[in-house]
Amino acid sequence: MKVLENSSLKPYNTFGIDASARWLAAFEDTESLEEILYEVQQTPLSQQAVLVLGGGSNILFTHNWPGWVLRNEIRGIEEVHEDAEYVYIKAGAGENWHEFTQYCINKGWAGLENLSLIPGKVGASPMQNIGAYGVELRDVFWDLEAYHKQDKAVHTFTALDCEFGYRDSVFKNRYRDQFIILSVTFRLRKHPIFHLEYGAIKQELEKMGVHEITIQRVAQAVMNIRRSKLPDPAQIGNAGSFFKNPVISQEKFEVLRGHYPQIVSYPAKEGFVKLAAGWLIEQCGWKGYRKGDAGCHDKQALVLVNHGAAKGDEIFNLSQEILESVEFKFGVILEREVNII
Repeated sequence: MKVLENSSLKPYNTFGIDASARWLAAFEDTESLEEILYEVQQTPLSQQAVLVLGGGSNILFTHNWPGWVLRNEIRGIEEVHEDAEYVYIKAGAGENWHEFTQYCINKGWAGLENLSLIPGKVGASPMQNIGAYGVELRDVFWDLEAYHKQDKAVHTFTALDCEFGYRDSVFKNRYRDQFIILSVTFRLRKHPIFHLEYGAIKQELEKMGVHEITIQRVAQAVMNIRRSKLPDPAQIGNAGSFFKNPVISQEKFEVLRGHYPQIVSYPAKEGFVKLAAGWLIEQCGWKGYRKGDAGCHDKQALVLVNHGAAKGDEIFNLSQEILESVEFKFGVILEREVNII
């Protein structure tokens, strides 16, 4: 087991923030995880805080981490069950999410195509119920295995146990910081049901000259759209969408639409409407804004960026200014999607 002291976390977060961890280690299975957690208990109490890091694509470090950062490197993909309609695929939590989606798509297993090119690792996907273009993780989720740090046992969670919500799960609330996800099992279709209504998927397929729709072509369309709208973290630091799309009542929406006829919205549960946070932010004049190296992307206002040497608190402060301006103009309260450390 290799443990690094006072190690930079810059390579391990897509914002490229140069924070450090007092201790840094990686685990590849349950046994190595337990070894590290034993070592954690041997350090001073002030250094025993544990942060599990996957792809670092949904996190903003605003200060150095005083304890342990554990990198989840559990790999492996296996087909665990099959029936007439579905295949059940178990993936290690340390698998790269996009590579996993492409593996399944190449096998002809449907359900993940709309979730292509989302950064991060498999283990993070159920934590925030990732979603894109009309599909959420819970639509393809079967169960997961997670290690409880206190009772030192592996627990299985079904979809019901996970309490999935919009970019939300039990692991962000009641069980926050209690479990470490080891693996996730997905239920994927042998015969695809396509979701093309959300975003510009249909238009992109037409642009591609597609006449026969397949999961491979839908995935390519999604990747084309994402690459045209979202910056590559390898070129400019970011964590994708920084804010959630807010959900408001139908009544409040009608009032807003009366003032702003062009307001962008999407269907939500009965009696509610989901607004496009990016549109709200853009109307407040933030798109393309830059202060020092912290900024708002010039193509997608929903994405905050690090142009080079921005500190985490500079990006956080910018997000706070954006929140306040949207609330002042529209009376709508945005919520950050990115995990703030």
